[in-house]
Amino acid sequence: MTTFADPSTFPSVFDSSAEPSFTDLGLPRPLVRALDREGITTPFEIQAATVPDALAGRDVLGRGQTGSGKTLAFGLPLLARLSAGPKARPRHPRALILVPTRELAMQVADALRPLGRAVGLFLGTAVGGVPYDRQIDGLRRGVDVMVATPGRLGDLIQRGACSLDDIDITVLDEADQMADMGFLPEVTELLGKTPAGGQRLLFSATLDGDVDTLVKRFMTDPVTHSTAPPVATVSTMDHHMLLIPPHDKFGVAASIAAREGRTIMFVRTQMGVDRLVGQLAAVGVRAGALHGGKTQRARTRTLAEFREGRVGVLVATDVAARGIHVDDVSLVVHIDPPNDSKDYLHRAGRTARAGESGAVVTLVLPKQRRSTLALLQRAGVKPTETRVRAGDQALADVTGAREPSGVPVVEEPTPSPAPRRGDRAPRFDRPRGSRPPRRRFEHEGSRAKDRTPRG
Repeated sequence: MTTFADPSTFPSVFDSSAEPSFTDLGLPRPLVRALDREGITTPFEIQAATVPDALAGRDVLGRGQTGSGKTLAFGLPLLARLSAGPKARPRHPRALILVPTRELAMQVADALRPLGRAVGLFLGTAVGGVPYDRQIDGLRRGVDVMVATPGRLGDLIQRGACSLDDIDITVLDEADQMADMGFLPEVTELLGKTPAGGQRLLFSATLDGDVDTLVKRFMTDPVTHSTAPPVATVSTMDHHMLLIPPHDKFGVAASIAAREGRTIMFVRTQMGVDRLVGQLAAVGVRAGALHGGKTQRARTRTLAEFREGRVGVLVATDVAARGIHVDDVSLVVHIDPPNDSKDYLHRAGRTARAGESGAVVTLVLPKQRRSTLALLQRAGVKPTETRVRAGDQALADVTGAREPSGVPVVEEPTPSPAPRRGDRAPRFDRPRGSRPPRRRFEHEGSRAKDRTPRG
């Protein structure tokens, strides 16, 4: 096993009696300076709680609400501990971060990559939907930290392109979602390939159910830090239930979509996402579609347009409910009520992140009222109920809704790039052993063949 830097040699010791700085948490100076360059100067609660224990080599269980800063909570001590060791051997990463979705993997890698450079560490990703050869080439050159989804990492191991024999630190991020999506067998298999004496850090919004199975099997005397209950009690988040007549649903949705500000709308199915985006375009509202049936290139482009403000509305299935962080999302709209309270919490968590304010609106038809109220109660939410129709002032007061322009949006066609040699039909990460479905589902648990159109 790798010899790590002794935490006692770091600049100072965590003092819980005062608000700590990143230096106080025991992080090496190059990391603190890199954080400062990124404009990150004060630790969030989950970071202040977990970083000292993780630096000391303890196994850590961290629970915090979405947007609470979990990525740096595990990323900073991981980078600090690896920085004193040798460079990774070809095809043998030294640390592994497992996440449930491709978007979250890229987001984690983007957040940690500049910090890794500051201490001489290289980060790579292993996710479906992109060519194998790029990831294999990166592993051959040497990857210190691998951020991966379970399915693609398993494929790379089977191909002999990656070995987990040198893994000193393993992180499971959004562990409850990986369990919910059926990844527990693959995660268990991957953890079993890492050295038994390695450090394990598990971060999640909830620490119950199947997650407890992973804890008992793979973690040694873990210390638990919980900075928020698993309910939507964020003080800066307002919850509304809009009771609407069935024939007014699209009119209400369209006027909300035409509001000022960044909005995410959640729809239950892929077909529903595409249909709503088309309907919004017809009345003058440009929206982006995000679901598991889109190619990785299309999904990346859509998220970039949303982040950069070129598109003000993102219509998504639950593939985007976990892990996707976009600043300044002021409104989340459940066009279709979620399936359960966990889905509600993670959809809602796209707004009111890191102390910002935001609102969550659920559109409810008369026959859905009782079941939706019960779901929200399980989520710890007491919504404000309002009966509205399209054009009502009450709708504008709650959401900022306004009348769409009515001028259809004309999209310029995106040229299809020439296929690269070595490109393969992307693999949507899902548990092995299940039969590929005939239709595509809206989460990462499905497998679909996204073919680049010719010509």
